[in-house]
Amino acid sequence: MKRLCLLALFVSLAASAAFAQGTATPQTSAAVPVSKIAVIFSADFQDPKNGIARFTAAVTKLNAEFQKTQDDLSQTAQRLRQQQEEITKLQQSPTATPAQIQARIDALDQLKKDYQRRGEDAQTAYQRRRVELLSPLQEEVGKALDVFARSRGISIVLDGSQISILYAADNIDITKAFIADYNSKNPATASATPR
Repeated sequence: MKRLCLLALFVSLAASAAFAQGTATPQTSAAVPVSKIAVIFSADFQDPKNGIARFTAAVTKLNAEFQKTQDDLSQTAQRLRQQQEEITKLQQSPTATPAQIQARIDALDQLKKDYQRRGEDAQTAYQRRRVELLSPLQEEVGKALDVFARSRGISIVLDGSQISILYAADNIDITKAFIADYNSKNPATASATPR
């Protein structure tokens, strides 16, 4: 009987403790922030037709600066093809000596090496100049995106061009709206193009 009384007392104490905890005044917690999330596709900024006009102007300027180099490399590639065809014909000629064929092959190999070296140098120079032209513009666009998002109460902007997004509703994609806003405030004039 004593055991039964002790058990009843224990159960009643446990129940009253549980009841007391359930009716205790809840602790005040910090306010839960209201957040808006948007998605942007920054790769679209460089779209020649629908992107940010200043990017298009900068890339056009960059390509114009390297057009002569590109033309020279294209002409060298054409000479390489012509020399390869001449060597093939020479190898099939009964009057060609092995020394003549080897001299042509050696000249072709040297031209290939020069072409490859010039191509690598041109690529390095192109990338360096691209960074010079586009980095300040990218920074400017980043600041403009920050202002754009803050003014619309957007807390987080995810770049769908940088991270994989499985699904995003069309109404949270701000790419076109931002591009239109940026282009209207920052026209791509000759003086506005990065140097």
